Amino acid sequence: MDITEANEYDIDGLSYELDEIHEKAKDYDTLPLLSADDRLRHNANSRLQNPLAEFSDASLEKMALAFCQDYAISHKDDIRGFRLGAILAKDPTQYEKLRDRATKEEMDTLEREVTHRWSQPRLLYLVIILCSTCAAVQGMDESVVNGAQLFYAAQFGINNGDDRSSWLVGLVNSAPYLCCAFIGCWLTVPFNHTFGRRGTVFITCLISTLACFWQGFVNSWWHMFIARFALGLGIGPKSATVPVYAAECTPPAIRGALVMQWQMWTAFGIMIGYAADLAFYHVPDQHGIVGLNWRLMMASAGIPAVIVCCFVFMCPESPRWYMSKGRYAAAYQAMCRLRYNKIQAARDIFYMSQLLQAEAQVSFGRNKLLELVRVPRNRRAMIASEITMFMQQFCGINVIAYYSSSIFVESGFSEISALGASMAFGVLNFVFALPAVYTIDTFGRRNLLLTTFPLMAIFLLFTGFSFSIPLDTHRSVRIGCVAAGIYLFGMVYSPGEGPVPFTYSAEAYPLYVREYGMALATATTWFFNFVLSITWPSLLTAFKPQGAFGWYAAWNIVGFFLVLFFVAETKGRTLEELDVVFSVPTYKHAAYGGRQLMYWIRRYALLQKGAKPPKLFH
Repeated sequence: MDITEANEYDIDGLSYELDEIHEKAKDYDTLPLLSADDRLRHNANSRLQNPLAEFSDASLEKMALAFCQDYAISHKDDIRGFRLGAILAKDPTQYEKLRDRATKEEMDTLEREVTHRWSQPRLLYLVIILCSTCAAVQGMDESVVNGAQLFYAAQFGINNGDDRSSWLVGLVNSAPYLCCAFIGCWLTVPFNHTFGRRGTVFITCLISTLACFWQGFVNSWWHMFIARFALGLGIGPKSATVPVYAAECTPPAIRGALVMQWQMWTAFGIMIGYAADLAFYHVPDQHGIVGLNWRLMMASAGIPAVIVCCFVFMCPESPRWYMSKGRYAAAYQAMCRLRYNKIQAARDIFYMSQLLQAEAQVSFGRNKLLELVRVPRNRRAMIASEITMFMQQFCGINVIAYYSSSIFVESGFSEISALGASMAFGVLNFVFALPAVYTIDTFGRRNLLLTTFPLMAIFLLFTGFSFSIPLDTHRSVRIGCVAAGIYLFGMVYSPGEGPVPFTYSAEAYPLYVREYGMALATATTWFFNFVLSITWPSLLTAFKPQGAFGWYAAWNIVGFFLVLFFVAETKGRTLEELDVVFSVPTYKHAAYGGRQLMYWIRRYALLQKGAKPPKLFH
C-alpha cells in the first residue's frame, strides 16, 4: 500500500478489545488493532525509541569508527571513547561489559551515574540552575500584577466597577497571554533555528527584562497593555525552549525529573512575585512619581531575567542543536563539558546522531501539522493533550494567581493583609508541587487528575459561597473560610493539574511530530490563560463571587468526565506501548471510562466489596 493511500485509513471501525489483542499477538509489530498505516508508524516509532537495538557490539564499534571518520574526530582518546560509548549507547545500564576495556575511574563514573543519578558535573548543575531561574522568571512575570493592579487600576481610572472598567482591567492583565497564543509561541521554531537554545533564552529574557522595566514607566492603561503585550514575546518562546534545552543537555536518568522542575520553579517564581508585591507595598511616592510602589512591583519581575542574561552564555549550547546544524565536532566538545568522561560524552553524541538519522527517515509525505489530525493515533494523543492543557487554565488556578489580592480584599482583608494572604497561597503552591516529582510516576497522570478535579470543584464552591457570610457581623469567619477554600484549592491543584499537562503533552506524541504537538499545546494553554484573565473581572461583576467561582467549579466537573472518557494513562509506558494505548478507538476508551465509573460507584458508594475493576488491557 502506498503511504499516501495508507493515510486515508482509520481504525475506528475495528472492534478488538486489547485483551483479545494480547492473546492474538506476541509482539507489537503484528498487532491486528493497527491499520497498515499505523503499523508503519509504529515500527518507525519503535526505531525512534532505540535506533541501536538491532545492532551487535561489533557493528556498533564499526559504526563509531565511521562516525569519527565522517566528522573529523581524530584524536585517539576520542576515537576510543566513541568505540566504547557506541556499545554503551545501546543500553547505558550494561556498563559491566566494558570492564575489561575501561579504566577503573571510568567504570566508577559509569556505575555512579546509574546508582547516584544526581551525581553530575558542576556545569550540568549550572544548566539546571539556568533552567530553574528561567522558570522563576516566568512565574514572577505572571504574579507581580496581582498586587500592582490594586493601585494602577485606580490611577488609570479603570476601577469604577462598570462593565468598561472590568473589561479593561482584564484586557491589561491578559495582554501577555494574548501575545503568547498568537505570536510568541509560534516564534519558538524560527528563534531556535536561528539563534540556538542559549540565544533564544538570552533574547527572550532580554525582552522580559525590557518589558518589565517598561511596565514601571507607563502612564495610561493602553500604554500598560502595549508593554505587557510585548512581555508575551519573551514568555512564549521561553516556555517552549527551556524544557527542550534541559532535556537535550541532561542524561536520561534525570531527564524526566527535570521536565517536572519547570512547573515547580514556575510556582516558586509566582511565590517570589507575591513577595515582591508585599515588599514594595509601603514604598511612598517621590517627587514627580505617582504610584512608585506598583511601578517597583512590575519592574522587579525583570531582575531574575537580568540574572539569566548575565550567565546564560557560561553554559554550553545544546549538543543536539549543534548536530541539527551539522556541527558534530562542536556537539561533542559541548557534551564533554556536560559529562565526567569521554565515554559518556561519546555515548550520548553517538546515540543522538543515530536518533537524528532515524527521525530523518520518518517522513510520510504529509505536512506534520496535518499528521496530528489525520493519523488516528496522533489525533487521540492530541485530544488528550489539549484536554489537559485546556483544563490547566479552566480549572480556575490563574484566577487565584492573577486576582487573589483583589479576591481577598473583596472578602474583607485589608490591602496589606490581602498581599500577605496571596504570598501564603504562593508558598503553598510551591510546597505542594514538590511531591508531584514522586506522585506523577507512582499514581499516574490520569489517576491524579481524576482524584483532584472533584476536590478542586468542592473547594471552589466552598470559596464562592463563603462570600455569602455577612461581612459586617461575621467578618473573621468569612475571611477565614475564603482563605481556607483558596488554600485548599491550591494544595490540590499543585500535585495534579499543575504538573500533569506539560508532562503528558511531552510524552503522548510520537517523536516525529512532538515539536509541533508541543507548540500547539503551549499555544492552547496560553490562549485559554488569556480568556480566563480577560473575563474574570466581568464575570465577577456580573455573577458575584458565588457565581464566578461556581462557574469554574462546574468546569472542574466537566474536566473530570473529559479525562475519564478521553485521556489515556501514559505512566510507565514506552513509545511502543503508547502506540498501542493511543490506537484504542475513542469510543472503546470512553466505554472503559464508563465501566470504571460504575465500578467506583458499586465499590465505594454501594460498598459492594465483590465488585471487580474493569480492564482495558493487560
